[in-house]
Amino acid sequence: MSKRAFRLIGSRLIQVVPVLVLATVAIFGLLQLVPGDPAAVIAGETATAERIAQIRHMLGLDLPLWQQYLSWLGGAVRGDLSTSLITGLPVIDEVLRRLPNTLLIVFCALLLSVSIGVSLGILAATNVDGRVDRIVTSIASLGVAVPNFWMGMILVGVFALKLGWFPTTGAASIFEDPRAALWHAALPACALALSGIAEITRQLRSALIDVLSSQYVRTLHAKGLSQARILWRHGLKNVSLTLLTVVGLVFNRTLGATVAIEAVFAIPGTGSLVVTSATNKDFPVVQGVVFILVLIVIFCNLVIDLLYSALDPRVNKR
Repeated sequence: MSKRAFRLIGSRLIQVVPVLVLATVAIFGLLQLVPGDPAAVIAGETATAERIAQIRHMLGLDLPLWQQYLSWLGGAVRGDLSTSLITGLPVIDEVLRRLPNTLLIVFCALLLSVSIGVSLGILAATNVDGRVDRIVTSIASLGVAVPNFWMGMILVGVFALKLGWFPTTGAASIFEDPRAALWHAALPACALALSGIAEITRQLRSALIDVLSSQYVRTLHAKGLSQARILWRHGLKNVSLTLLTVVGLVFNRTLGATVAIEAVFAIPGTGSLVVTSATNKDFPVVQGVVFILVLIVIFCNLVIDLLYSALDPRVNKR
């Protein structure tokens, strides 16, 4: 790895620190606005006020908010995301146990989004205003409009309940049974990939049309280069940064959309963990899950920055 790449990583990591702090402040602050008292949930409906106050003191919930935040942030920096108020188990263990199920669905959905979206985008851009272009753009518009969770319910009803081709709910460990894990992830990934396919198709089509209609490409045609060679060696190269940007945005959006999809397919992932923990007022778990997901998004953005520098050397000079 070059010195420029190391400098780029260093500068991005420095920029990450205030972003991460602001994200944790936002997470902590928003959770304080959620109605309900975790101590009351733990104590039960018949608990006395003294018992609730005792639990609040044991959990440190009676401390000022800034002390609670600094205590949690200090533990997070050391890799300790506190313990669950309900189960008493370390939050980091709960997150890491469920995270592979979520990431498997996200990466499968991203693979589908990129492969199908790029194919449809190229197909539409090379048949501008034709029948194929109109069909592809109509499909892309439909993909943007249809909610992922609704598509998930349709897929379950048709391919799981009616045809029986796929399991309806649940997940399998990718480490213990990769084939079963991919089989369980197929329908959720397809539901998640719908909006990603539509977004990549639309953005790539627009970018390719601009490139293929440029004076530069017309000159290549005049020199006798074939349409296929111009497309693959020049067209896609010129839109690679645009495509990379869209893929990064699609990944981040897909990661956030897993909450609804995991609820539809009853998948034991981080999304369903957030929903269950928020319902039970288990705030340390919610904070821990969101903190880990923020780190994943930051890492994804860092990788995209490095790919930018590899595809466009001018990035290193900024």
